[in-house]
Amino acid sequence: MKVIAKNVTPPATEPAGAGAVMLAVDGVAKAFGHTQALRACSFTVHAGQIHAIVGENGSGKSTLVKILAGVHRPDRGELEIAGRRLDGFRSPMAALHAGVIAVFQEVLVVGPQTVLENVWIGTDGLWRRRVPEDVKRERTIAVVGELLGAPAPLDVPVETLPLNVRQVCAIARALVRDPQILILDESTSALDVATRDRLFASVRRRVAQGRSVIFISHRMDEIEEVADQITVLRSGRSVATRPRRETTPAELVKLMSGADHLTAGAGAELPATERIRGAGVLAARAVRLRPQATPIELTVHRGELIGLGGLEGHGQDSFLRALWTGAGTGEVVRLDGDDETVIRSSAQAAHLGVAYVPRDRRSESLFPSLSIRENFAAATLAADRRAGVLRRSRTDARLRRYQDELAIKLGGPGLPITTLSGGNQQKIVMARWLAARPAVLLLNDPTRGVDLSAKRDLYTLLRGLADEAVAVVMLSTEVDELIELMDRVLVFREGAVYAELSRSDLSREALVASFFGRPRDAHE
Repeated sequence: MKVIAKNVTPPATEPAGAGAVMLAVDGVAKAFGHTQALRACSFTVHAGQIHAIVGENGSGKSTLVKILAGVHRPDRGELEIAGRRLDGFRSPMAALHAGVIAVFQEVLVVGPQTVLENVWIGTDGLWRRRVPEDVKRERTIAVVGELLGAPAPLDVPVETLPLNVRQVCAIARALVRDPQILILDESTSALDVATRDRLFASVRRRVAQGRSVIFISHRMDEIEEVADQITVLRSGRSVATRPRRETTPAELVKLMSGADHLTAGAGAELPATERIRGAGVLAARAVRLRPQATPIELTVHRGELIGLGGLEGHGQDSFLRALWTGAGTGEVVRLDGDDETVIRSSAQAAHLGVAYVPRDRRSESLFPSLSIRENFAAATLAADRRAGVLRRSRTDARLRRYQDELAIKLGGPGLPITTLSGGNQQKIVMARWLAARPAVLLLNDPTRGVDLSAKRDLYTLLRGLADEAVAVVMLSTEVDELIELMDRVLVFREGAVYAELSRSDLSREALVASFFGRPRDAHE
């Protein structure tokens, strides 16, 4: 039986073009200094409709969302909300009062506070009517429980919970307020497949009641599954709006890129082949992630691409971190010929040529107050010093190399890192560690929030690194990515490796069956 995630939720409804206009965007433009983020953006969202916005990184999606959410005001153009025309919202609170709420890609929660406190943050104030505690608990139990498919951990500090549960808190914060227009800006990128499908089902129920949703995702399968209408942005302009049933992923990618050559099947022209494995460079020996879990044994070889997959919270993230820090039971060993060194800290791992690119770049990778150049050079400052003096010209020369290789769009190396889109910030973090020339590269969902063209660039880069004998261990939440790129995939369940699939065994059916714990003989 074919088991794929997008069969879990109902098919998308027909475009609700006959519904009342909930939002009209007319010629909206926005510049930041000399950077024109939006040039001319126009589209219409109807009641009872899921309207997707797609575009490559730097196309203006993030700026558009921030204008709709009241974070920025447009320089030109108008918005129309339920028949009322205005030149933008003066604040996020003004947008909220108009019935517009955005959930962003970055997981915006307060770690020490509980799930309940995070969901209702900002609702109680001097001039605001307080929501009774019993109402708060009742709504949170319903919304968070619906998304998790399990009882809501209301009184647990959010910082102790997995990333997908933290993102559920951010999404629930919007849903409990029942907005007329809900904006999901890459909000699914931190969710596992099962939680994402529950979110889609919840969104469809709300849309059936006349609400509207603006949905932004770089995952084409998600766009195909939930969108009624699709607007394409390119270089700050809206270049097309299509009913989802009247377009194809290939056409959308062509519109996004403005090119005749298509990159929709990122990796499709890069068929993976069985590699001749080199010597071992990293080993996990009897690594146990949970008290009763089976210990994990793994040897990573030079030039090998290993994928880590599974439903969120089943141990793949913890295992990847263990390879970087050496924390937990068992041993992580750096292998170099006959020499073996047990890794006991991330600093030691970096010194031994092991690099780690985390999933949550905002809290674990970026220095928001520093420039693009300073963020890039964080791992290689010693290489840029001469006689104790830091030579920016050396840093900039190296940055230009990776700017070209990774197609990083930036105004200048001295600008704040926060001026870049999320995808370009991720590329800077990737470039930082590539510049350190690691022997082993550990990647935690590196394509989260990255557009299709950038994914293709990354796939090409990783295959090139493997050809140069760099070992890559990569956690991915995208099934197609694991299939197209990896030499073998370890599927995690309940804190242990449930299945290991070689290149010849990889398929959507086999991976998804393993994710959900189907017996091995059903997919071997």
